[in-house]
Amino acid sequence: MCMELCINGKTEHVSPGLTVLGLLEQRDLKAREVVVERNRVLVPQDALAVTRLEPGDSLEILHFVGGG
Repeated sequence: MCMELCINGKTEHVSPGLTVLGLLEQRDLKAREVVVERNRVLVPQDALAVTRLEPGDSLEILHFVGGG
């Protein structure tokens, strides 16, 4: 069984009960290197592990980019 999310503008299917941190880990992303917006609200870093994804959620995962 899967649930449908919109991630960075694309429809994707993920396992039910997944947290934001779990999704990041599945994608080999480090939580300290990204910012996640869920349904247009920023998810605080300390809430990534406890914020459960729900069917129909819209996520934007933004990577930090260094410059010089």
